[in-house]
Amino acid sequence: MRYARMGIVSLVMIAIGGWLAGGMTFGLAESTEVKIEKIDVRLSSQGPVVLLHVGDRMIPIFVDPTVAGSIQGVLTGHKFPRPLSHDLMHSILDAYGVSVDRVLVTLKNGIYYGTLALSRNGQTKIFDGRSSDAIALGIHFHAPIMVNKDLLESAGEDSEKIDETTEERVML
Repeated sequence: MRYARMGIVSLVMIAIGGWLAGGMTFGLAESTEVKIEKIDVRLSSQGPVVLLHVGDRMIPIFVDPTVAGSIQGVLTGHKFPRPLSHDLMHSILDAYGVSVDRVLVTLKNGIYYGTLALSRNGQTKIFDGRSSDAIALGIHFHAPIMVNKDLLESAGEDSEKIDETTEERVML
C-alpha cells in the first residue's frame, strides 16, 4: 500500500491504526542522500516558499500559507492559540509513542513528495505524503530531513539567486 497525497490527520490515523493492527511495513530506499542543513520560510511573488538549504544551494518548495505558518511556528517556537494540523499530529503520534525518525523529500514529474519513516517500539513504518507535511513533522520531531543528491543538483538553486527573489518576512 502507498499513501500519497493524503491529508495530515488521515495519515496519522492510518499510521496508528496500522501499528495497532500489527500490519504495514515498508522499506525506505537508501541512496546517495544529503541532509538538509537549514530550513527557511519566506515569501515570494509566487507565494510562501520553504527553502531547504545544503551548502550554497537551496531547494525551493512552494506551499500554502497555512503550512508555511505551521513550519515557521515550529522553527521559531511560536505557539498558536489553537493547535494547527501539524501540532495535532505531533501530539497524537507522541501520545502513542510514535516518532519521526527521518524524512526524505523527492521530486517526481514536477511534484515534491515527502516520505516519513515513523517508529514505535523498535518497528519502523514508511509513509508517503505531501513534502510540506513531511517537512513540518520532521521539524516537530527534530528528525533529519534528507534529499537525494540528484534532486539537489537538478532542483537546487544558488542561495544568492533565491535571496534576490524572496523576502524574509515572518509568516505568522
